[in-house]
Amino acid sequence: MSHSTVPRSKAGAATTMNPSTASGDTGGPPPSGTERAGRPSLRLRFRRDRTLLLMVLPALLLVLVFNYIPILGNVVAFQDYDPYLSENGFVAIFESPWIGFEQFERIFEDSAFWHAVQNTFVLFFLQLVLYFPVPILLALLINSVVRPRVRAVAQAVMYLPHFFSWVLVVTVFMQVFGGAGIIAQTLREHGHTGFDLMTDPETFKFLVTGETIWKDAGWGIIVFLAALSSVPGDLYEAAAMDGAGRWRRMWHITLPALRPVIALLLVLRVGDALTVGFEQLLLQRQAVGPDASEVLDTYVWWNGIRNQDFSYAAAAGLVKGVVGLTLVLTANKVAHLMGEQGVYKK
Repeated sequence: MSHSTVPRSKAGAATTMNPSTASGDTGGPPPSGTERAGRPSLRLRFRRDRTLLLMVLPALLLVLVFNYIPILGNVVAFQDYDPYLSENGFVAIFESPWIGFEQFERIFEDSAFWHAVQNTFVLFFLQLVLYFPVPILLALLINSVVRPRVRAVAQAVMYLPHFFSWVLVVTVFMQVFGGAGIIAQTLREHGHTGFDLMTDPETFKFLVTGETIWKDAGWGIIVFLAALSSVPGDLYEAAAMDGAGRWRRMWHITLPALRPVIALLLVLRVGDALTVGFEQLLLQRQAVGPDASEVLDTYVWWNGIRNQDFSYAAAAGLVKGVVGLTLVLTANKVAHLMGEQGVYKK
């Protein structure tokens, strides 16, 4: 019987073949870690997403021009800035004398600044407790409506006040809760004493919170409704078959689905704690006085624009920004400790 016709040398070469060659490797350089994991390179991702990047480019330019480049102007907080030193206010930055941290010392020694800080945090806590849960409750209420037409009408009615300006919102509340408003006139017609909530400093913070709820609560439910729409209906059906009632299904299915969104919006809300409605409070400042309505935004505006103390106002705004950033990072860390993603991952 004849032996195989394959030469011995070739057979030996076949038996000692490199495993990488046998698996189809051409002997080139080994792929990178990202390519081994199946992730395309940066160049391929850029070519793939170039259309989306071009669409986002105008928004990025707007953010760069109106949000990041003006940060360089914070240098006036360390100067005795005078815009009249030159015909060009930008050139006056280079001609104004450098005074270091003198403006910050003035801020921390100013009792009016600390009063504005106190009013700001009081309004923030009131809105956090009274306003933040309202969009969640409204989203749960709308999500429980079965008929699509009724749901659409309810959403439209709740969204509508968001598109009103603060001038119109304050006017509406004045016509209802003011001294010459509908409620006060009705009480007087029936022999009772009228009231004027619009000029009462004691209830002003609750009034401002009520205005915020009426204007923006309906708009805030959009994010929560989007999160609820991603919950599979099979979960509700399976829970109903297991005997879970409506409350139990909401507690074990609906609220866990909203938990990441609630954590994210809560972190953002904490970071925005020092911004509680500049235009809204400025419109009502004269009616209740600065003791009840002065917050950090109106304080910066009053000192920077009305009194033309630009360096002092810039220093106050810089302190506000640093504190806001610290609050965001702290709240995001707490979200991580609670097992949520927050604004960014660990």
